[in-house]
Amino acid sequence: MVHYAIIVAAGRGSRMNTPVPKQFLKLDGKPVLLYSIEAFAQFDPTVKIILVLPADQFSEWEKIAQEYKLDLPIQIAEGGETRFASVSNGLKLIPESDCLVAIHDAARPLVAQKTISAAYKSAERYGNGVPAIPLNDSIRQIESSRSVAVDRSKYALIQTPQCFRFDLLREAYKQEYKYTFTDDASVVESMGEQIRLVDGNTDNFKLTTPTDMAVAEALLRYRLNHAGDLSGGTHP
Repeated sequence: MVHYAIIVAAGRGSRMNTPVPKQFLKLDGKPVLLYSIEAFAQFDPTVKIILVLPADQFSEWEKIAQEYKLDLPIQIAEGGETRFASVSNGLKLIPESDCLVAIHDAARPLVAQKTISAAYKSAERYGNGVPAIPLNDSIRQIESSRSVAVDRSKYALIQTPQCFRFDLLREAYKQEYKYTFTDDASVVESMGEQIRLVDGNTDNFKLTTPTDMAVAEALLRYRLNHAGDLSGGTHP
């Protein structure tokens, strides 16, 4: 089945405290968003990539594509006011219905090949596949002026790429936007679909602060020095 990947890079990354949008920041000498693009191209050289960017960043992307001599057939979609709108714009560029679509945050550059594979395979079999990792820290639920301990084994941290059959995803994104639509899984789940979780990888965190950038650079250098870790680890 044909694989599509919508890479969402429409945010501004204000918490990075830099005028450069985080998807264009250099991570170990290369723009952050290139890592996600290359990860999907490595998984499937025939994958069809759609990159979602703010309109005022199209020219910056063209400069990067030329500088790094990218020869991948990447389509560009304009980002919207919300993630929901950005993904909707990306979906409009998909002409076929019999395909699988992965939606990935450009700010997650350390996604593992095993995570991408697991998400696509689950989507092909069940209609969707969403990476998740268990919580390591204790958590508490805040209730007004007090907090209550909860069982962390009943919760998981959700990652991307979130993969779906295109027909299912297209139908889900015909809905009116709701503030509860925090990711693609929540959009699809609102139609009554059961979300299928697959193993994510702990390195696949979202870059949000300068500290995250420093950690990601350290992990990249570790991978370069340990050939067996180049695809990243998945949680058992």
